[in-house]
Amino acid sequence: MTLKEQYTKQIIPALSKEFGITNHMAVPNVRSVTVAVGLSQGLKDPKFFEVAESVLTRITGQKPVKTKAKKSISNFKIRQGMVVGMRVTLRGKRMWDFLEKFVRVTFARVRDFRGISSSHVDAQGNITVGFREFLSFPEIRPDEVERIHGLQVTVTTTAGDHAKGLALLKALGFPFHKD
Repeated sequence: MTLKEQYTKQIIPALSKEFGITNHMAVPNVRSVTVAVGLSQGLKDPKFFEVAESVLTRITGQKPVKTKAKKSISNFKIRQGMVVGMRVTLRGKRMWDFLEKFVRVTFARVRDFRGISSSHVDAQGNITVGFREFLSFPEIRPDEVERIHGLQVTVTTTAGDHAKGLALLKALGFPFHKD
């Protein structure tokens, strides 16, 4: 059973019963997943842009969008309009496929992983998980990697508060540890 099917058949009835929601459209849902990379190393090495772009494309299946600096910051040698990051926003079928792979495969491959703290879920029910290295994603083969960099994955929900967001993410299979 895919994660989307599990959500529609099991999670929606469970969450509506838990929170007393009568309308199934009001049950918390995942709106989007954003995968982002900061390119601070790319300021010194232009080849880093290509490496980061190919990694994001392989992980998500979409071409990343370059994010630019809104204003100049002299201490970091950043000028307005410079490319400082890349991100991919996933919605629909690709989002559900990515979430399934993320929850069921990627977390299991992270070295010394003990679970996510429930405090990572913000007041609106969204969660951001950072990775120091992208090698835990199954599309990346360690022998092909030239440079290792970090990335962050943000799951945006329609929960509206911490409790509903936490319940949704636990039901989807996010591995939270006991605080």
